[in-house]
Amino acid sequence: MLFGKKPACDWLIVGLGNPGKEYERTRHNMGFRAIDILAGTLGVSIKKAKFRALTAQAVYRGQKLLLMKPETFMNASGMAVEQAVQFYKLPPERVLVLFDDISLAPGRIRVRASGSAGGHNGIKSILSVLHSEDFPRVKIGVGEKPSPEYDLADWVLGQIPKAQQALIDTALQHAAEAALCIVESGCQKAAAEFNGL
Repeated sequence: MLFGKKPACDWLIVGLGNPGKEYERTRHNMGFRAIDILAGTLGVSIKKAKFRALTAQAVYRGQKLLLMKPETFMNASGMAVEQAVQFYKLPPERVLVLFDDISLAPGRIRVRASGSAGGHNGIKSILSVLHSEDFPRVKIGVGEKPSPEYDLADWVLGQIPKAQQALIDTALQHAAEAALCIVESGCQKAAAEFNGL
Protein backbone atom coordinates (compact mmCIF):
# COMPACT_ATOMS: atom_id res chain seq x y z
CA MET A 1 0.00 0.00 0.00
CA LEU A 2 1.35 3.42 -0.99
CA PHE A 3 -0.47 5.38 1.69
CA GLY A 4 1.98 6.77 4.24
CA LYS A 5 5.01 5.67 2.23
CA LYS A 6 8.00 7.99 2.66
CA PRO A 7 8.80 9.89 -0.56
CA ALA A 8 11.87 8.89 -2.52
CA CYS A 9 13.19 12.42 -2.12
CA ASP A 10 13.01 14.80 0.86
CA TRP A 11 14.97 17.67 -0.70
CA LEU A 12 15.81 18.85 -4.20
CA ILE A 13 19.10 20.78 -4.11
CA VAL A 14 19.77 22.68 -7.33
CA GLY A 15 23.00 24.36 -8.38
CA LEU A 16 22.48 26.91 -11.15
CA GLY A 17 24.83 27.36 -14.10
CA ASN A 18 25.31 26.78 -17.79
CA PRO A 19 26.46 23.42 -19.21
CA GLY A 20 29.60 23.33 -21.35
CA LYS A 21 33.36 23.68 -20.80
CA GLU A 22 33.38 27.33 -21.88
CA TYR A 23 31.15 28.31 -18.94
CA GLU A 24 32.81 26.25 -16.19
CA ARG A 25 34.86 29.03 -14.56
CA THR A 26 32.44 31.91 -15.12
CA ARG A 27 30.70 33.94 -12.41
CA HIS A 28 27.33 32.52 -13.50
CA ASN A 29 28.42 28.95 -12.69
CA MET A 30 28.89 29.35 -8.94
CA GLY A 31 25.85 27.13 -8.30
CA PHE A 32 27.30 24.28 -10.38
CA ARG A 33 30.64 24.55 -8.61
CA ALA A 34 29.11 24.69 -5.12
CA ILE A 35 26.93 21.66 -5.74
CA ASP A 36 29.93 19.72 -7.05
CA ILE A 37 31.64 20.43 -3.70
CA LEU A 38 28.48 19.31 -1.89
CA ALA A 39 28.41 16.11 -3.95
CA GLY A 40 32.03 15.43 -3.05
CA THR A 41 31.25 15.91 0.65
CA LEU A 42 28.40 13.41 0.34
CA GLY A 43 30.49 10.94 -1.65
CA VAL A 44 28.45 11.06 -4.88
CA SER A 45 29.02 12.27 -8.43
CA ILE A 46 26.43 14.32 -10.34
CA LYS A 47 26.32 12.34 -13.59
CA LYS A 48 22.93 10.68 -14.04
CA ALA A 49 20.84 12.30 -16.78
CA LYS A 50 17.28 12.81 -15.49
CA PHE A 51 14.70 15.63 -15.51
CA ARG A 52 16.65 17.54 -18.21
CA ALA A 53 19.53 17.74 -15.75
CA LEU A 54 22.52 15.89 -14.37
CA THR A 55 21.58 14.43 -11.00
CA ALA A 56 22.81 12.36 -8.07
CA GLN A 57 21.01 10.86 -5.11
CA ALA A 58 22.49 11.12 -1.64
CA VAL A 59 21.46 10.71 1.98
CA TYR A 60 22.36 13.17 4.73
CA ARG A 61 21.29 12.69 8.36
CA GLY A 62 18.45 10.42 7.27
CA GLN A 63 17.17 12.85 4.60
CA LYS A 64 17.06 11.74 0.97
CA LEU A 65 18.52 14.36 -1.35
CA LEU A 66 18.43 14.80 -5.10
CA LEU A 67 21.32 16.98 -6.26
CA MET A 68 20.72 18.66 -9.61
CA LYS A 69 22.61 20.63 -12.26
CA PRO A 70 20.06 21.68 -14.94
CA GLU A 71 21.21 21.09 -18.52
CA THR A 72 18.68 23.58 -19.91
CA PHE A 73 20.94 26.66 -19.68
CA MET A 74 20.44 29.24 -16.97
CA ASN A 75 17.37 31.08 -18.27
CA ALA A 76 15.32 27.85 -18.48
CA SER A 77 16.47 26.27 -15.19
CA GLY A 78 12.85 26.02 -14.05
CA MET A 79 12.10 23.37 -16.69
CA ALA A 80 14.36 20.86 -14.94
CA VAL A 81 13.19 21.88 -11.47
CA GLU A 82 9.53 21.56 -12.46
CA GLN A 83 9.96 17.96 -13.67
CA ALA A 84 11.66 16.83 -10.44
CA VAL A 85 9.21 18.70 -8.19
CA GLN A 86 6.22 17.13 -9.95
CA PHE A 87 7.75 13.65 -9.89
CA TYR A 88 8.57 13.75 -6.17
CA LYS A 89 5.60 15.98 -5.21
CA LEU A 90 7.88 18.39 -3.35
CA PRO A 91 6.63 21.65 -1.83
CA PRO A 92 8.63 24.83 -2.69
CA GLU A 93 10.19 24.95 0.79
CA ARG A 94 11.97 21.66 0.00
CA VAL A 95 13.64 23.10 -3.13
CA LEU A 96 17.02 24.56 -2.18
CA VAL A 97 18.84 26.62 -4.83
CA LEU A 98 22.52 27.66 -4.93
CA PHE A 99 23.45 30.48 -7.31
CA ASP A 100 25.64 33.51 -8.04
CA ASP A 101 24.74 36.99 -6.76
CA ILE A 102 26.26 40.22 -8.09
CA SER A 103 25.05 42.24 -5.09
CA LEU A 104 27.37 40.32 -2.76
CA ALA A 105 31.12 40.83 -2.66
CA PRO A 106 33.28 37.90 -3.86
CA GLY A 107 33.80 35.48 -0.98
CA ARG A 108 30.52 36.29 0.77
CA ILE A 109 27.43 34.08 0.89
CA ARG A 110 23.88 34.73 2.07
CA VAL A 111 21.17 32.29 3.12
CA ARG A 112 17.56 33.30 2.50
CA ALA A 113 14.32 31.38 3.16
CA SER A 114 12.46 33.21 0.38
CA GLY A 115 12.58 36.27 -1.86
CA SER A 116 12.24 37.68 -5.35
CA ALA A 117 14.44 36.88 -8.34
CA GLY A 118 16.44 40.08 -7.85
CA GLY A 119 17.14 40.20 -11.59
CA HIS A 120 18.59 36.66 -11.71
CA ASN A 121 17.14 34.85 -14.73
CA GLY A 122 17.70 31.37 -13.32
CA ILE A 123 15.74 32.24 -10.18
CA LYS A 124 13.10 33.97 -12.30
CA SER A 125 12.62 30.73 -14.25
CA ILE A 126 12.25 28.69 -11.03
CA LEU A 127 9.80 31.21 -9.56
CA SER A 128 7.65 30.88 -12.67
CA VAL A 129 7.27 27.09 -12.27
CA LEU A 130 6.98 26.91 -8.47
CA HIS A 131 4.51 29.85 -8.36
CA SER A 132 6.08 30.73 -5.03
CA GLU A 133 8.96 32.80 -3.63
CA ASP A 134 9.10 30.57 -0.55
CA PHE A 135 12.00 28.34 -1.43
CA PRO A 136 15.36 28.50 0.39
CA ARG A 137 18.44 29.69 -1.41
CA VAL A 138 22.17 30.18 -0.87
CA LYS A 139 23.54 33.18 -2.74
CA ILE A 140 27.24 33.19 -3.63
CA GLY A 141 28.84 36.60 -4.11
CA VAL A 142 30.61 37.38 -7.39
CA GLY A 143 30.76 41.17 -7.04
CA GLU A 144 29.12 44.06 -8.84
CA LYS A 145 29.75 45.20 -12.40
CA PRO A 146 32.69 47.61 -12.62
CA SER A 147 30.40 50.35 -14.02
CA PRO A 148 26.66 50.79 -14.73
CA GLU A 149 27.37 50.76 -18.48
CA TYR A 150 29.09 47.36 -18.33
CA ASP A 151 26.92 44.68 -19.95
CA LEU A 152 25.46 42.37 -17.29
CA ALA A 153 25.66 39.26 -19.50
CA ASP A 154 29.34 39.98 -20.22
CA TRP A 155 29.97 40.36 -16.49
CA VAL A 156 28.28 37.16 -15.28
CA LEU A 157 29.69 35.15 -18.20
CA GLY A 158 33.17 36.49 -17.50
CA GLN A 159 35.89 34.46 -15.79
CA ILE A 160 36.75 34.89 -12.13
CA PRO A 161 40.05 36.79 -11.89
CA LYS A 162 42.97 34.92 -10.29
CA ALA A 163 43.17 37.47 -7.47
CA GLN A 164 39.64 36.52 -6.33
CA GLN A 165 39.93 32.76 -6.74
CA ALA A 166 40.85 31.98 -3.12
CA LEU A 167 37.90 34.08 -1.88
CA ILE A 168 35.55 32.32 -4.28
CA ASP A 169 36.83 28.87 -3.28
CA THR A 170 36.13 29.67 0.39
CA ALA A 171 32.64 30.95 -0.46
CA LEU A 172 31.85 27.80 -2.46
CA GLN A 173 32.87 25.62 0.49
CA HIS A 174 30.73 27.72 2.83
CA ALA A 175 27.78 27.49 0.41
CA ALA A 176 27.97 23.68 0.38
CA GLU A 177 28.15 23.63 4.20
CA ALA A 178 25.22 26.07 4.45
CA ALA A 179 23.11 23.83 2.20
CA LEU A 180 23.63 20.89 4.57
CA CYS A 181 22.88 23.13 7.55
CA ILE A 182 19.55 24.12 5.94
CA VAL A 183 18.67 20.45 5.39
CA GLU A 184 19.52 19.51 8.96
CA SER A 185 18.49 22.58 10.97
CA GLY A 186 16.60 25.02 8.74
CA CYS A 187 17.26 28.40 7.15
CA GLN A 188 17.25 30.42 10.35
CA LYS A 189 20.16 28.49 11.86
CA ALA A 190 22.05 28.44 8.56
CA ALA A 191 21.59 32.20 8.14
CA ALA A 192 22.80 32.85 11.68
CA GLU A 193 25.87 30.69 11.09
CA PHE A 194 26.85 31.65 7.54
CA ASN A 195 25.50 35.13 6.72
CA GLY A 196 28.27 37.63 7.22
CA LEU A 197 31.10 35.17 6.57
